Amino acid sequence: MTSLDGQQTPKTRPIPAGRTTIVAALDIGTSKIACLIARLKPCGPAEALRGRSHAIELMGISHIQSFGVKAGAVADLAQCEQSVRQAVAIAERMAKVQVESVLLSVSAGRLQGQLIEAAADIRGGTVSPDDVGRVTGTGMRHATGVGRTSLHALPVGYSLDGVKGIRDPRGMVAHQFGVDMNVVTADSMVVKNLMLVVERCHLNVEAMAAGPYLAALSVLTDDEIDTGAAIVDMGAGTTSIAIYSTGRFVHASGFALGGQHITMDLARGLGACIADAERIKTLYGTVLTGGSDAREMMRVPAVDDHDHDASHIVSRAMIANIIRHRAEEIFEMVRDRLAESPFAAEPRARVVLTGGASQLTGIPELAGRILNRPVRIGRPLGFARLPNEAKSAAFAVPTGLLVYPQFAHLEHVEPRYARQVRTGTYGGGYFGKVGQWLREGF
Repeated sequence: MTSLDGQQTPKTRPIPAGRTTIVAALDIGTSKIACLIARLKPCGPAEALRGRSHAIELMGISHIQSFGVKAGAVADLAQCEQSVRQAVAIAERMAKVQVESVLLSVSAGRLQGQLIEAAADIRGGTVSPDDVGRVTGTGMRHATGVGRTSLHALPVGYSLDGVKGIRDPRGMVAHQFGVDMNVVTADSMVVKNLMLVVERCHLNVEAMAAGPYLAALSVLTDDEIDTGAAIVDMGAGTTSIAIYSTGRFVHASGFALGGQHITMDLARGLGACIADAERIKTLYGTVLTGGSDAREMMRVPAVDDHDHDASHIVSRAMIANIIRHRAEEIFEMVRDRLAESPFAAEPRARVVLTGGASQLTGIPELAGRILNRPVRIGRPLGFARLPNEAKSAAFAVPTGLLVYPQFAHLEHVEPRYARQVRTGTYGGGYFGKVGQWLREGF
């Protein structure tokens, strides 16, 4: 296996503005695998959220329990492959199409965003698209260290002869051209194994994108993007962060702590099996306690005890305290990450929570107290025919994958990793032949 150092994950070219296409999104998580298939139809600016050129009509959806994944990374290749095959097959049957390629999310691998400055002399007197690509590519390669792979290279702003704040420098006259860019990277092995699972299912990976960025594309309002916001995606095995400032995605971060750790704490603290602990968390999970919670009791089956009469009694207050302690730890880590990011300079910016763990009762209030920010739960915006279960914060990432191709034009893409637009076998599409990136990495 050869190194992927300095390389970029597969990227798709932007969707043609006037073309209807079908896309398939695959979110491989620690607790669930979700596959969504949707038709993207051209629409006018007044009919869609800002930045979106297509209306999204869901055709097929599946979400099943995930096996073979730990902390968002592949832990058992065969088990994960079987889960992916099942999830894709269910969505295909509902949509009545056959999937060839998927858009794939990445939430593991210690996501990290860096703000990079790169500059170079202008060769022809005016800034050409080649100049933009050359300088941006240099900055991206500088930010992609040993053992890391670039997921995104997004220009934040440009400068001409040291003057910043240029929105589009192409065609302008200058001696020196510079770019400030957000380069988001992840561990190469994590990215490569996620892609390998998909390839083993005889599917191509059309593009890969960071989970918190996808969640932001799905749930943020225009005002939040303009004034600044932090997305905190609370998954089962990871918590990841994306930060917007003045309309731009400027930072990303992540750590391996999430809702599954709350489940494990409950299992240990209550002396219950993991399945019962997960059920208790789902049905009764809260970080809030009241005066009567210490007196309200519930019966918890003992671990590996086949005698259903042999169980023990715990209070609602005990359950809430166990959940709250771990949730406080997660938000304290989020607070530290935000303090070290550009978000610290946005005192009035909002925090938007997504992911399954964000749905526990009282989580927004707890997050607001620890982060000292206004907090809300983010749910998918601008989607037609979403079933009720997909309207929740738990589906922010997979629905964001359906939005992502409409924002592909914002990213710098190394020419060798750009996917050609072509017609798919199941309706117009931009799915291309992929696998080169994975083959080159092995």
